[in-house]
Amino acid sequence: MKIFLLTIVCSLLLISCDQKSKVEKAIEETPVKTIKVERFDKEFFETSPKDLSKLKKKYPYFFSPNISDTVWVNKMNEPIWREVYAEVQKKYPSTGEIQNGVEALVQHMKYYFPKTKTPKVITLISDMNYSNKAIYADSLVIISLELYLGANHKFYTFPKYIRQNFEERQMMPDLVSSFSTGKIAPPTEKNLLSQMIYFGKELYLKDILLPEYTDAEKMGYTPEQIVWCQENESYIWRYFIEKEMLYSDEQRLISRFIDPSPFSKFYLEIDNDSPGRVGVWIGWQIVRSYMENNNNVKVDELLKLDAKEIFEKSKYKPKK
Repeated sequence: MKIFLLTIVCSLLLISCDQKSKVEKAIEETPVKTIKVERFDKEFFETSPKDLSKLKKKYPYFFSPNISDTVWVNKMNEPIWREVYAEVQKKYPSTGEIQNGVEALVQHMKYYFPKTKTPKVITLISDMNYSNKAIYADSLVIISLELYLGANHKFYTFPKYIRQNFEERQMMPDLVSSFSTGKIAPPTEKNLLSQMIYFGKELYLKDILLPEYTDAEKMGYTPEQIVWCQENESYIWRYFIEKEMLYSDEQRLISRFIDPSPFSKFYLEIDNDSPGRVGVWIGWQIVRSYMENNNNVKVDELLKLDAKEIFEKSKYKPKK
């Protein structure tokens, strides 16, 4: 009997791997033009102030008409920004890895979303705005390199839960997050479940668009934080159910379990051990369960479904 069951399990695994390889093979055959990475950061800091007008003509979308040239010239010459530029150059003397990453990502995007345009990629040094580290805007990708120097870089005074995502490996997950805003239907309800499923869809996009990335990288967690969620999945779920939180419109639940934060707020002893956004992580598991149990549903259809339908048809059960 044990040998029979083992044979079935092995057969299912082989079928699953074969299906995956077929998908990846089809993705590899999806044509994508070579993507050039333009270094606006380098051009900006190596341009003479007298040639600023040429730079503005080449990159008009980076220069607001409401900001005088004096501001830009001051930034070109400001010692702290010159130091930031030097550190960016040290970390990214070339952009081959960025180019390879974006090309692989776009190839996956074109497979699942055939109308995706091949974007122009521009790197820059912005103003340390970590809410917009990487932007995917239709046919333009913008990456702020000063926010990918490594979590422990001397420039960063942000809390640990924010700067832990300032790694080079976070560029592509950040681009998928930006890309997803144009693909995922916004929640129609204000309850906790709707927010969980919304961000669960975003993470599912990372599953299919970034298959070589770890769950920690997709989520923006450390490996230890992923393990914590896996080990406490049943407890988190039971807590949400017992407290009747799923369909609650109480907005404090969003800051407790959805928004980025150093830890989630159960108001219990486990809080300090927990990572933030555990509601997002649970929403991800629900979406994954839905797609596993409804394999006839296409990705673009999933992104339009409301949270309640996904939850009810997911057959989600936390792992013991």
